[in-house]
Amino acid sequence: MGNTRSQSEELADMLADSRKRTLELVSDLDDEQMMGPELRIVNPPLWEIGHLAWFQEHWNLLRITDDTFAPSPLLENTDELYDSMEVHHDTRWSLPILSREDTLAYMQKVLDLTLEKVEDPSAEDDYFARLATFHEDMHGEAFTYTRNTHGLPKPPISDADPSILDGMPDGPYGGDADIPGGEFMLGASPNAPFAFDNEKWEHPVEVAPFKIALAPTTNEEFAAFVDDGGYGKREFWSEAGWEWREETGAGHPVYWMKDGSGWKIRHFDETRPMRPHAPVIHVNFHEAEAYSRWAGRRLPTEAEWEFAASMSEPDGGSKRTYPWGEEPPNPRLANLDGRLLGVVDVAAFPEGDSAFGLRQMMGNVWEWCSDDFGPYPGFVADPYKDYSEPWFGDHKVLRGGAWATRSRMLRNTWRNFGTPDRRDIFAGFRTCAV
Repeated sequence: MGNTRSQSEELADMLADSRKRTLELVSDLDDEQMMGPELRIVNPPLWEIGHLAWFQEHWNLLRITDDTFAPSPLLENTDELYDSMEVHHDTRWSLPILSREDTLAYMQKVLDLTLEKVEDPSAEDDYFARLATFHEDMHGEAFTYTRNTHGLPKPPISDADPSILDGMPDGPYGGDADIPGGEFMLGASPNAPFAFDNEKWEHPVEVAPFKIALAPTTNEEFAAFVDDGGYGKREFWSEAGWEWREETGAGHPVYWMKDGSGWKIRHFDETRPMRPHAPVIHVNFHEAEAYSRWAGRRLPTEAEWEFAASMSEPDGGSKRTYPWGEEPPNPRLANLDGRLLGVVDVAAFPEGDSAFGLRQMMGNVWEWCSDDFGPYPGFVADPYKDYSEPWFGDHKVLRGGAWATRSRMLRNTWRNFGTPDRRDIFAGFRTCAV
């Protein structure tokens, strides 16, 4: 049975809004910037926007069943050009991809046909329209950190609104919350409107009592580790972390630079004094783990993180969709959707606190957890089989979303993941007492 018109309108609005943001993120880039220098960690933006159109066409227009697809794409050879699992990353700068003008026309045609289809969607169409939206939202965040990686200006996001911070606290927000632990259901409920395969399904886990920081680790806190020579002290690093540090020669976070007696940080094309009470960002798992050891603390497991973010009462209770409850995210609850074009102090957004008083469990920075990214019991890959399973085992879990993450994607059960050496993504961390 088809969905109601209101649901169709919601899907159409999401698809159109995601595309609007994509186009904003590349609107001011010239042809040279649309290709960018060849780097292992990012894609050429011109290839990436073509990939978005290919993905939407593949799953929303060509899909007959989950395993069969119509043999009549809008353009020839798009699988050979834009299928990310078949096109090797290093070749994406040299492929005969569409011109900018033709790529934009392809994107628009696919979107128009998808919007026609969701006017009266089936339940399956609903799922795949959301999949295409969230996939494009994720790439929108990737476009944003790609711009930062290349030192380009802040993106021209039309929804940016610094007045959101008016009247909010700033500065530090220190201390720990006591989390009582207990059994709870880790993962997404089958009643959730949408969930990725790596969230499926909720299952009971036992969490021992623990203490977790009320806020993410700040620049000031991390600078103490750097200034103490923490990058050069082997005892704080895992074997893999020390190998990474030796190979890269890293001695501080990637965008930091010393200016006299203080630190400055590059943010897009601007270098400015370090804000001491903003969360440290662009640190990888190895750096987060080493800092935690230096501080006599540790990273949370993702079960601990989800328990602390989602339980509705300090002594347990029911499980919340968001740290603050069931109300969908809005600009007063979390730093999301790129509205502030960067991180803010850890004291901000008190209205988004969890039941335990934890601040910014959603938004500002992604938070590294100690776990390897892996399947939940009974895992079955969704139709988009390449989303999770290829990355099990050699990636680490990230939770909570960052300032550039689209709020419509997120919930407490949402699992992101990255290789432990990634420093370009908008990631920080919070720690637990040992």
